[in-house]
Amino acid sequence: MTQFFTHDGFELAFIDRAPAQGEGQPVLLIHGFASSYLVNWVSPGWVKTLTEAGYRAIALDNRGHGLSSKSYDADDYTPEKMASDAAALLDHLGIEHAHVMGYSMGARISAFMALATPEKVTTLVFGGLGFGMIDGVGDWDPIADALLADDPAAIGHTRGKMFRAFADQTRSDRRALAACISTSRAELTEAEVARIMQPTLIAVGTTDDIAGSPEKLAALMPNAIAFDIEGRDHMLSVGDRTFKKRVLEFYADNPL
Repeated sequence: MTQFFTHDGFELAFIDRAPAQGEGQPVLLIHGFASSYLVNWVSPGWVKTLTEAGYRAIALDNRGHGLSSKSYDADDYTPEKMASDAAALLDHLGIEHAHVMGYSMGARISAFMALATPEKVTTLVFGGLGFGMIDGVGDWDPIADALLADDPAAIGHTRGKMFRAFADQTRSDRRALAACISTSRAELTEAEVARIMQPTLIAVGTTDDIAGSPEKLAALMPNAIAFDIEGRDHMLSVGDRTFKKRVLEFYADNPL
């Protein structure tokens, strides 16, 4: 059942699923751009995988996404502000610290969360984002144009066309997403990434042309390992079975 809490002027949707037995270690799931907790975590089977393995799965809709309230002001969508929403959800639930897993934009938000509130983040999983966290992930300005285009058939930019189709598929508020894309992809420096001390798993598809190298990012961090999701691109890596298996192994090796 979807629940809501209020933070920083936004009404934010979330789910909190307990395992069948016991309380379970909490895993906070942060979805990617133009997605939602349903699309990113429920439909691909992550919530089922985690709860069946004995974990408590918590997932929110980022501001501007899913069932959460929207803003058309780009200043509302910095990773710092979205990371503060995630931290506020843990406070709302009375959770002192959790495993934090993000996909794509959600991985970036997770990194900002780890830097701002390290005491709340026990481990990190960065899915779908490697060295792109530092050097950017290509030209995203045409994506905002594609999101706002009157006629999707007229979109010529390949990545813009892909994200417009995804936004339409998820019935997203495209104007809110266009505001989000301009500020949410703020980069971290190598020095900032090197300050992330938590055990971190960086998982990227081998045919993902958006994320950047997981190995190159892991090499900068004191306690990170890379995992290649074989034969998967940015969109198809999310629900990959080998990715899920590797995350469960990682959590078993790094309990709360």
